[in-house]
Amino acid sequence: MGPTEQQLELEDGAGRTVSALDSLDETSKQWLADLDAASDRHDAAVAELHALLRRVARAEASRRAGTHGIRGVELYDLAEQAANDACVSVLRRLPDFEGRSRFTTWASKFAILGVAQKIGRHRWSRVGVVLDPDDWDRLPESLATDPSEVTAARELIDAIHDVVRTELTERQRHIFEALFISRVGFDVLAIELGTNRNALYKAEFDIRAKLRRHLVARGHLSEEGTRR
Repeated sequence: MGPTEQQLELEDGAGRTVSALDSLDETSKQWLADLDAASDRHDAAVAELHALLRRVARAEASRRAGTHGIRGVELYDLAEQAANDACVSVLRRLPDFEGRSRFTTWASKFAILGVAQKIGRHRWSRVGVVLDPDDWDRLPESLATDPSEVTAARELIDAIHDVVRTELTERQRHIFEALFISRVGFDVLAIELGTNRNALYKAEFDIRAKLRRHLVARGHLSEEGTRR
């Protein structure tokens, strides 16, 4: 069933408890009513929802076309899978809808996220995560904005490389090199490691903190530089 007024309660500016359903736009209210399992329009509403999510998924897949190399029928098949999964997720999580945005905006996020996951999984199944050792050697030239800065950049990169080799765990080294050296996408790496983006964000934060700490201790970075 769809969310009840008891499940969606907020406080207004004066601290009074009000129903979130009362604050919804009329279109969102209609979506919730039609998608309710007891509604006479349930089946039609589900079909309309799926059509909406298919359009969103295809648009997102097309937007990402330049970054993953997937084209044509293969791309639209991934978008269709993402739309199917998103529709199931939206229906299952109707009670979680809090009315912080329009219903269609909230539902569309499931399709957008689904496309990212499908593309990441598809890329991983084809090529996996391939790290090129030469990426470290190319890094100073890519970071320096002027030829005169290449030497200084190489010294810092060498120091970072040493910290990565000697102070990070094997898993942390793999995450660091994949994300920052070989520019592997979060979604692809998450699939390879059997984790999710949030866990990778936490790992990235911990890795950055450890690198800063050791670079400061070795005199390669100042405390003021870490704050900047």
